[in-house]
Amino acid sequence: MGEALVERGGGIYNEYMKKIAVLLADGFEEVEAVTPIDFLRRAGVEVLAVGVAGKTATGSHGVTISADVELGRLSGDMDGVVLPGGMPGARNIADSAAAVDLVRRALEGGKIVAAICAAPAVVLGAHGLLRGRRFTCYPGFEKEVRDAVFSPDRVVVDGNLITSRGPGTAAEFALALIEKIV
Repeated sequence: MGEALVERGGGIYNEYMKKIAVLLADGFEEVEAVTPIDFLRRAGVEVLAVGVAGKTATGSHGVTISADVELGRLSGDMDGVVLPGGMPGARNIADSAAAVDLVRRALEGGKIVAAICAAPAVVLGAHGLLRGRRFTCYPGFEKEVRDAVFSPDRVVVDGNLITSRGPGTAAEFALALIEKIV
């Protein structure tokens, strides 16, 4: 049986590959977005950089990334969603009803949701999506989360939820994603 190849986002992919959406909103932490994108693509995962508020997003340190697709045009089933941290990037994701809906549907559907740095608290915690779950986040942000169990570990995997501390744990975060999805 031959592979079914399709063209998406400027690349050629096997249509049976796992697909992950990485949400990019202005103010995202560059290391926390680019590291998972790079590691996942090297592992053979189709990754779509998804612009929350447009076709480009500028990170917290001035790096602008051109998204593969805008959130409003994202179609098809995703196997997971990655939420980079950074401020105000995490807040901008949290303020997007479409982004929060995508994340909520992914969690409820058993898909992988991975959040790093401020994103576990600012996006997931603020919308009640950590209720009863184990998580970690950037030091100090755990104080904003209710009804969840904080862990100081560098990466925490709780079922289909993966959380991590920050830029210094981005590689471990990406490897945990690969282990879970591949």
